Amino acid sequence: MDRKIKVLKNNPTLEGMASLIPNVVFSTATGTELKMQIIAPWSDEDETEKQKRPLIVFLQGSAWTFPNVNSEIPQLSEFARMGYVVATITHRNCLEGHPAPAYLEDAKTAIRFLRKNAEEYKIDPERVCFWGTSSGGNTALLVALTGDDPRYKTNEYRDYSDKVSVVVDCFGPTDLLALSKYIDTVSDEGRELFTCLAGGELSSKEELFREMSPLLILEKNKDYPPILILQGDADVVVPYSESENMFNALIDNNYDAEMIRVENAPHEGSFWSRELLEEIKSFIKRKL
Repeated sequence: MDRKIKVLKNNPTLEGMASLIPNVVFSTATGTELKMQIIAPWSDEDETEKQKRPLIVFLQGSAWTFPNVNSEIPQLSEFARMGYVVATITHRNCLEGHPAPAYLEDAKTAIRFLRKNAEEYKIDPERVCFWGTSSGGNTALLVALTGDDPRYKTNEYRDYSDKVSVVVDCFGPTDLLALSKYIDTVSDEGRELFTCLAGGELSSKEELFREMSPLLILEKNKDYPPILILQGDADVVVPYSESENMFNALIDNNYDAEMIRVENAPHEGSFWSRELLEEIKSFIKRKL
């Protein structure tokens, strides 16, 4: 028998390791306690390290109801092991009497909370990425286009900015006005959802849906961050054209935008792959 013992060097910097900080409360002012999960590079508590790390704020799609903060933790952990602080957040549920723009307000509150606590979580407040899927992708685009807009700034952590440096949108709706009109004609369930999101009859809420539509509020000559858009061309929940139209509008107005079409990919499911995650990693690294 071979009695040779393999020897490895220790890892004093804990490079490539990550830890989970669960159930961090970031909002209570609205009457609903909202919690985020933070995945951070693991570091020795006795260290005097002052390194500030870039931040990724992630919002899972939920049709604007109550996002599952744990859904993508296995994938997001890869980013934490690479050196990012990752916070997966939630927001108030439109089906429980919290219509738009509650979800956008809560996302921005989470960004401000993290900036306020940047020292505790070793975050670089100047390097913040917002990444969302589906309704979270819609939120991500709205975050990109409405940085520090007073209409969506609640009183929590009001002195801090909710602007971000980079945005990643995966199959997010971009024209809620058109989508709500389409849903109203084909689906009772969809009609109920959009009625709750609107906080009233759809016919009387066109202006609100316009306001929550990134494609319709995009303006020229604004300070928008770089945006990556990804969508499957077999998505039957959010039409592929929603992403393509948004991408074209950004490019036509000379903004920094990239788009990836995933062949034969549905909404979620086989949309995801290691190759796709590598593309997202590359974009965030280049732009952040």
